Amino acid sequence: MPSPTLPALIEALRRLPGVGQKTASRMAYHLLQHDREGAQLLAQALQQAASRMRHCALCHTFTEDEVCETCRNPQRDRSKLCVVETPADQAAVERTGAFRGLYFVLMGKLSPLDGIGPKDIGLSTLFERATAGEVQEVILATNFTAEGEATAHVIGEALKARGLKVTRLARGVPAGSELEYVDLGTIAHALVDRR
Repeated sequence: MPSPTLPALIEALRRLPGVGQKTASRMAYHLLQHDREGAQLLAQALQQAASRMRHCALCHTFTEDEVCETCRNPQRDRSKLCVVETPADQAAVERTGAFRGLYFVLMGKLSPLDGIGPKDIGLSTLFERATAGEVQEVILATNFTAEGEATAHVIGEALKARGLKVTRLARGVPAGSELEYVDLGTIAHALVDRR
């Protein structure tokens, strides 16, 4: 009877997004056959991250502290609040170096078909934070999917009704691209949002 250890490892790897049975098997066999040290490092890093990381009490991104470094930084512009769907989105915006304000991570997007409503992504907490006094502009940086657009619309309307300035990330033709290779939806949005 084969040991349940290898199938358990493969099943654990399949939990990663975009990883199917074949990829998970290939990863498991590679780690066990060619990189035992890498497997140990991966196991330790996962264990430490799972036990130490939590959500920031203010913005909901990942941190080891009660409040993340960005929210604690007195050099950040507290009049601007950028709303993103996930901690990965927040990290992507932060890597650009173009935004010096604060963030609010929704931890998802509205998706009525999946049963995800305003309470599930913390909209009441967002509205409290945005209207607490310091914030003058809320930048909606949700993804340009149907759910992301719906989420941005709901948040935008609610915040405008509360008297806040609300802006949305611009969308358009990527720098360095040739128009003939850009999808038609992107070109259409670039024409509408032209400046």
